[in-house]
Amino acid sequence: MTQLDGAVVLVVGATGGLGRRITAELEDAGATVVGTSRAGGAGLVVADLERDLSGLVPHVVATHGRLDGLVIAAGVVAFGPLTEVSDAAVRELHEVNAQGPMRLIRDATPALAESAAAGREPFIVTLSGVVSESPTAGLAAYSASKSALAGFVSAATRELRRLGIRIMDARPGHTETGLATHPIEGTAPAFATGLDPDAVAARIVKAIADGEKDLPSSAF
Repeated sequence: MTQLDGAVVLVVGATGGLGRRITAELEDAGATVVGTSRAGGAGLVVADLERDLSGLVPHVVATHGRLDGLVIAAGVVAFGPLTEVSDAAVRELHEVNAQGPMRLIRDATPALAESAAAGREPFIVTLSGVVSESPTAGLAAYSASKSALAGFVSAATRELRRLGIRIMDARPGHTETGLATHPIEGTAPAFATGLDPDAVAARIVKAIADGEKDLPSSAF
C-alpha cells in the first residue's frame, strides 16, 4: 500500500480530461498536488513538455520540501494516414508524448529517490494508452510516440526499482476525455463510446494506493 495522505504529488497536465480528475482523486485521498498546464492559471504552474522543464522539480521541492509522486497526464493526438502526417505533427507528438516525459522522469528521479530513502513509497505514473499495446491504423505516428513511452517505462522500471521508486504505466482504451476533439492535426474517426473518464481516473489512483505495478488495457 502507498500512503497518499500527506504525499506531495506533481501532476503534469492537471487541466486535461484525465489530469483534472486524477488531481481531484489524489486530493480527496489527502495528497498535496502541484498541478501544471501549458497556460497556467489559478494555483497551476506553467509547464510545457516541449520545453525545458529542468526547474519544475526543484520548484516543487523548494515549495513543499519534497516530491513523493509524479503523474504525467499531458498528451497530444494527431489523426490521418501515414502519407499525410506532417513533420511538425511528428515532432510535436514525440516531444509531448515521449521525449518530454522521459526528460521529466529523469529529472524527478533524484527527488523521488530521496523520498524513498526517507521511508516513503514514491511513484511515477505514465499514460501510454491502449495504442502502445495495439498500434492503430490512422494513428501510426501517435501510436509510435506512445509506444516509445511504454518502451522507456518498461526498461526504466527495472532501474528505478533499485532506488525504491515504482513506475506504473496505464493503458486504458479510448476514454471520453475530449482529447480527440482537438487534435494537433487531422480529424478523428467515428469512435465507439469510450470509457468513463471518472472511472478511469479512480482506477488509476486506486492502483497507486494499492501499490500496483502495471495497468494494461484489460485492467479498465
